[in-house]
Amino acid sequence: MADGLTADPYWWEAAEPRRLPETPVAAACDIAVVGAGYAGLSAALVLARAGRSVQVFDKLRPGEGASSRNGGLASGNIRMGFGEMIEAMGLEAALRFYREGKIAREGLADFIATEKIECDYQPVGRFVGAAQPSHYEAQGREADRLNKHLGTDAAMVPRSEQHREIGSDFYHGGMLRPDLAGLHPAKLHDGMLDRAIEAGVTVHGETAVTGIRGDGGGFEVETARGRVRAKQAIVATNGYSDNSDRWLRRRLVPVPSRMIATRPLPPETMARLMPKRRMLGETRQLYHYFRPSPDGTQILFGGRERVWRGEKNEFAAGLRADLGEIFPELADVPLSHSWYGFVAYNLDYLPRLFEREGVHYATGFCGSGVVWAWWIGSKLAFKLIGDAKAGTAFSCEPPSAVPFYTGTPWFLPAALFWFGLRDRMGAISKK
Repeated sequence: MADGLTADPYWWEAAEPRRLPETPVAAACDIAVVGAGYAGLSAALVLARAGRSVQVFDKLRPGEGASSRNGGLASGNIRMGFGEMIEAMGLEAALRFYREGKIAREGLADFIATEKIECDYQPVGRFVGAAQPSHYEAQGREADRLNKHLGTDAAMVPRSEQHREIGSDFYHGGMLRPDLAGLHPAKLHDGMLDRAIEAGVTVHGETAVTGIRGDGGGFEVETARGRVRAKQAIVATNGYSDNSDRWLRRRLVPVPSRMIATRPLPPETMARLMPKRRMLGETRQLYHYFRPSPDGTQILFGGRERVWRGEKNEFAAGLRADLGEIFPELADVPLSHSWYGFVAYNLDYLPRLFEREGVHYATGFCGSGVVWAWWIGSKLAFKLIGDAKAGTAFSCEPPSAVPFYTGTPWFLPAALFWFGLRDRMGAISKK
């Protein structure tokens, strides 16, 4: 592996999370928000514009977690496939969730345009390659359902024509979703942070919250820089939840996901491998997600972390081998970046907002937080101010606790082994 590989996200080249000037922690406010990622800032922005005094706390630099580490797919996907959800919940319930995904995705695009956030938003669509012929058939059935009930315009691309979407022979055709988009996740967060501060939100970076205690008339929020009295409290920590909220940690499993970035490739190589500059994915259980960089010069490639100890070069080498499996000509490509972040899963794979003992939560985005974190955060804020726009199918009961789990995902290595075995058996991912 060549020298110079950095463990910082590729996205930080253009928008590294800021170290904000330290400002005094006010002793009282209307709402205290824990977590300064997409969800926390989205809620804070709505609340501040409604006239509430808001303080946001993050133990890292704002946006240093998943908001600046993800792949930048703006999808509003739900981990449970549409057909699977119909079988589990019935058509009416499935339509509520999936229709809201479409509205949320379009809402994010409108938000970016209205707020004039420059984040390389590109409505390029997404192609998902079928890892097995049977997967292609299953994708075709799912595309028919999506088009019939939701007007998605999903299209099947047979293997004989897939080079118009991806310069690889690895897949057996795949599904094209023209309604999905890509963006620069760190630039999106940076723009949201600017808008929140402009609206009067006080954001305290590198200020951990160590506990929240309700007393019937509000909340005492303990932070690393002092105590705050808040009328209401929001927790929006997702995959970066810690032991300050042990109840939540038992319900969210933080799953590490790693990405690599190639060094710049020749224009003709990029045009051959990613001719439409779409977002890309696949149907394996241990699936990969990948895309061109916003400027079209590099490939960004992600997947689940499969090892738990080692150096960054070892981690990057594993993903590069996976990249070479799909694109053999890139088997020895030099890399510039290798980084990881945490996504948060709950037992039913649904993002949600909920309340427990007066504390409001926006969390559990299951790997699709670009759309859902922004959407759920804003819905929660509308709820707190009594706005009619608060309505959402994702206002649910709290997620169930994961059996025998207290916050350390000891079972993930075994789960990854099982998913790898299922890939060898031809199982299809619902992602």
